[in-house]
Amino acid sequence: MPERFVVITGGPGAGKTTLVERLAAAGFAHAPEAGRAVITDQVAIGGRGLPWQDRELFAELMLAHDLRSHRQAQRGTGPVLFDRGLPDLIGYLRLCGLAVPERLQTAVRRFRYRQRVLIAPPWEQIYRQDDQRRQTFAEAESTYRHLVAAYTDCGYQLVHLPRASVEQRVRFVREELGTHRSGVP
Repeated sequence: MPERFVVITGGPGAGKTTLVERLAAAGFAHAPEAGRAVITDQVAIGGRGLPWQDRELFAELMLAHDLRSHRQAQRGTGPVLFDRGLPDLIGYLRLCGLAVPERLQTAVRRFRYRQRVLIAPPWEQIYRQDDQRRQTFAEAESTYRHLVAAYTDCGYQLVHLPRASVEQRVRFVREELGTHRSGVP
């Protein structure tokens, strides 16, 4: 089952969500990014589980979101694209200088993904800040380095997405997954 769970990760603003959304529009099942969902929800209710208020609570809420996404994906068949995976939380906590709780380590060991993880490198030409993405480009680069370390430490092999158009990245992912010729979305 984990081999059909495909993670697309990378630092903020590297184009991964745009890629996942384009692939979803082409018919791929997908699990949206926990961070943006948590931020949206917390802002809507006046919650404090935000990266600029309570990073530990923010990470805990993302963990719950990601575990739910993983369980939901188990009900289906075929490839499921994850906009980030559980090891992203390890990278985030390390980036913030926070301890990685044992329950997160347990989750990362139990809820696995496809061995080859697709990672978008930092790309200054497309990087944009917004209401939810407040990091500078330098912080995005640091996030990327922490993600590389976290996924490697968790036993995943990283496959770097090209700095290319969305269409070229879609073709790259399809070729990586073998769906460009099989009639899968």
